[in-house]
Amino acid sequence: MKNVYNFNAGPSALPKAVLERAQSQLLDFKGTGMSVMELSHRSKEYEEVHQNAINLLKELYDIPENYQVLFLQGGASLQFSMFPMQYLKEGLVGNYILTGSWSEKALKEAKMIGETKIAASSKDNHYKSIPQFSDFQFNENDAYVHLTSNNTIYGTQWAEYPQITHAPLVADMSSDILSRPIDVQKFGLIYAGAQKNLGPSGVTVAIVRDDLLSENVDHVPTMLRYQTHAETNSLYHTPPTFSIYMLNEVLTWVKEQGGVEAIEKRNMEKAKLIYDAIDESNGFYQGHAEKEARSLMNITFNLPSEEQNKQFLAKAKELGFVGLNGHRSVGGCRASTYNAVPLEACLALRDYMNSFRTE
Repeated sequence: MKNVYNFNAGPSALPKAVLERAQSQLLDFKGTGMSVMELSHRSKEYEEVHQNAINLLKELYDIPENYQVLFLQGGASLQFSMFPMQYLKEGLVGNYILTGSWSEKALKEAKMIGETKIAASSKDNHYKSIPQFSDFQFNENDAYVHLTSNNTIYGTQWAEYPQITHAPLVADMSSDILSRPIDVQKFGLIYAGAQKNLGPSGVTVAIVRDDLLSENVDHVPTMLRYQTHAETNSLYHTPPTFSIYMLNEVLTWVKEQGGVEAIEKRNMEKAKLIYDAIDESNGFYQGHAEKEARSLMNITFNLPSEEQNKQFLAKAKELGFVGLNGHRSVGGCRASTYNAVPLEACLALRDYMNSFRTE
């Protein structure tokens, strides 16, 4: 079997132990004689998986009782319009903090639904930083304030979150959910596509505060209401059962690793290896993000010339590194060091970066 170092930005690496466990159960899930993909979503065997995934996420993130965990579809991209449809009502403003392409896309969708404003933006410096709290501009009639917690394309991440009290704080955490502890109570709504840290693509997790579930949303189509999914435990229609099964296995793996605190410690160790290779290169490698805004999940950098970028990436591919190409809008290189990327892969990349620089 070919072994590679998987630094893909998403869908991303999954824990090897999870893949092996899924492989062992693929044809016969817990004595049913069927794959979990073949089970009815109303069956006892599947409902146990479904509920266990909800319970594990609540446990790992210490989610308070007044929040509901929902399993949705459509990715984070559908969430860009799903929550404004419910909360961006006439006379209210959707307020957005822009830190990259995904927050721009979220704003674009909201503009189709109602009035929007920009609370703060780091676009002027090519999204190399996170805006300062002191620069935020709020409005009395904010329906919510939206941010993107980690920026896969530019390699920046919120080090800490603002304490916002005048409106619900909504966060797209698709690319760093479960990578570090958070205070869920700071947020009214958290949403995340699974394909970075939670499992394979196909399921989207939403963590919604109860007061947001009590609002009148009769104007919203049934499938696009959080209420619909909260009232039916995310079983209003057939959910993406295999993706949720894999999510449950990944959450189990996180717990086995020692929980989110242990995962964060390892993520910091992994990222430091690569950032040190950048910082100790005497300018040969240039990181895109300012140091105080650096992401633990996506490390973006360039070499002195485009030709050297190409040479670096070509040789990396020969050596078994996968997914190191930077996003087309930024170029250069990007190493996505999500939870399941092992320390060994980051050590190998660090060593390759050092050897390429000194050749």
